[in-house]
Amino acid sequence: MLMSGGALGKVMAHPLFSCTLRPMFVATAGFATIGLALWSAFLGFGLAVPAVPGGPVAWHAHEMVFGFGLAAVAGFVATAVPEFTGTPAFGPRVALGITAAWFAARVAFWASGLIGPWPAAVLGSGFAASLPALVARRLIADPERRHTGFLWGLLAMAATAAGYHLDVLRGVDPLRWAHAGIGAMMALIVVAMSRVSMRIVNDALDARRAGTDPNAPEYRARPPRRNLAIFAIALHTTVEFVAPNSPVAAWTALAAAAAVLNLLNDWHVGRALCTSLPSMLYAVYWLMALGYAAIGAALMTGALGTSVGRHLLAAGAMGLSIYLVLCIAGRIHGGRPLDQRAWVPTGAVLVMVAALARAGAGIPGLPAVALLHLAGVAWIAAFGLYLLRMLPVLATARSDGGSGCEEWIAPAPAPAPAPAPAPAPAIPGPAPAGIDPAGSTRAG
Repeated sequence: MLMSGGALGKVMAHPLFSCTLRPMFVATAGFATIGLALWSAFLGFGLAVPAVPGGPVAWHAHEMVFGFGLAAVAGFVATAVPEFTGTPAFGPRVALGITAAWFAARVAFWASGLIGPWPAAVLGSGFAASLPALVARRLIADPERRHTGFLWGLLAMAATAAGYHLDVLRGVDPLRWAHAGIGAMMALIVVAMSRVSMRIVNDALDARRAGTDPNAPEYRARPPRRNLAIFAIALHTTVEFVAPNSPVAAWTALAAAAAVLNLLNDWHVGRALCTSLPSMLYAVYWLMALGYAAIGAALMTGALGTSVGRHLLAAGAMGLSIYLVLCIAGRIHGGRPLDQRAWVPTGAVLVMVAALARAGAGIPGLPAVALLHLAGVAWIAAFGLYLLRMLPVLATARSDGGSGCEEWIAPAPAPAPAPAPAPAPAIPGPAPAGIDPAGSTRAG
């Protein structure tokens, strides 16, 4: 039954749909906990996951990239692109539409073993294609074209989502498209991280300059290094797609690792890097570089499978970057200041533990079962903690007087107290009886 106009109006008037970021960040964290709980139950206890074409591994890979990953991307770009391009924010109608489209794609994919692959193909590909369609005009209309990297990344994600479903319809193993989707996601992370880190790292440097280090440098995410990293990632993703397990794929993976490590040269800005949020953002690039290095080493030597590196990319770089964006953008665009409490770094550490444990499970000689359990528990705990702390923020009205997706409005500083009036000067005159002019009491 379709929602009536009055009911639809009430839904759109709810604070949760005042900004696309809000429902999609809730969906991202909720899906992270539910999806990994199901997958951990399958690995540990043999409980069934939704029957989809390609089997359980295809379900897990697809939903990590095109379910969890694209949910976060949708919330971020629908909020950030209007801000970056100086255009009006998307309203509740867009927020509700994107959320409904994502949810419908999930239902269709999970039920594809029962109802066939066509609904999932149409809805899943349609949702992925809706994101570049939503922001393309704004990004292209920007006179300086400063943010078109988002558009190319979104188009790559849409292409890999469509390719996945096309292979399903052809009866071909679709996992190669999920792997390509991870590569597209890595490129998008590099694009987005340059914007996020400019804000966070320079805020930390400002605090250093105002405190003990007045000569602290300024951080700049330099385009040449960023573009080289994106090119190397795209090159490896393409080579691996057309020539998997080849020596060229191995060398391009190592080149991608080197290009990502080269990005870190911009980050060496002194002690500000050791503060909470900058250090966690820094760790994203390390996990990405280690992931590509592990893939290159696996293809070069044959000693390990590529699962080790792929999980460092997907659970590590993608998982940690998404967690941090949820914490940073969720607060700022939810009308709150950044949260300095210990739960934020605790969750980040849990995501890193999950990624390292899951990667370690693919190394011969290590206790794979125990590491798989540890990875599942740590991941669920991280995003469950996020929901516990942030759901009350994302589902309630702003408290700063702002509206929609605009950034947190800091309260105006209290006015300084007015100085006390100076005492009126004494007027000379005859001293009262009994008091001499020097102020001493005379004897009567």
